[in-house]
Amino acid sequence: MLIAIPCAWSAASTLILLVYAFVLTSDWTNSLRALDLGCGTGAAAVRLARLGIHVTLLDSSATMLALAERTIVEAGGSDKITAKRGDAAQLADIFQTGSFDIFLCHNPLEYVDDPGAVLRGAERVMRDSSAILSVLAPNHAGEVLKAVLQAGDLAAAEHNLTAERGPESLYGGRVLLFTSEAREAILKDASLTINARRGVRVIADYLPAQISRSAGYERIFVLERNLGERREFFGVARFIHCLASCATPGSEGDE
Repeated sequence: MLIAIPCAWSAASTLILLVYAFVLTSDWTNSLRALDLGCGTGAAAVRLARLGIHVTLLDSSATMLALAERTIVEAGGSDKITAKRGDAAQLADIFQTGSFDIFLCHNPLEYVDDPGAVLRGAERVMRDSSAILSVLAPNHAGEVLKAVLQAGDLAAAEHNLTAERGPESLYGGRVLLFTSEAREAILKDASLTINARRGVRVIADYLPAQISRSAGYERIFVLERNLGERREFFGVARFIHCLASCATPGSEGDE
């Protein structure tokens, strides 16, 4: 059984709340445009579309696009969602400059050869400094802790300390891991300013077997929500979520 605890207060949920706040003060909600890069199940796109936002899904995988399209149909369909197959590294060739107000980049960066190129492309297609970039990527330190706390594998933990890649379950391959320094650097190099951060899956992936994920859902949800916003727990989270915008002269984000 898939338990969505780690995502209950995660990148998508945080972004939706942020968009709600923005939409409530906006007279031009129906003109907002979002790009969901590496669209996953399409659940985030459905939520954004229900707010009146036009959403474009972009994924290089026909299988993932089909999954997202199935989610959209099961949710009742939407004429505000468009699916497009394409390469994340070619954003500037696929879309016009300044096309999007909202850019979801939830877990594609670990699968690409050059995350920096993807983020530079994202910066080009974001409308201006008011546009929102939502980035979710695996945290290097979290992979070390998972090996120890979940698997009890000290050798794997020692290996993961210096590993550039870690295992993933979707395709059975290995994906890039990001240290905090690397994450900050690639965003900065793409002329993007981090405005907010939070940890995702701070405890959910490390829970001992005696804790029921289903019976303890609400308590785990609350802990994830509270711990995820506290800086002292960022380092142990499996993923880090950042909200960023196009840099402006003198901007420093939340540093």
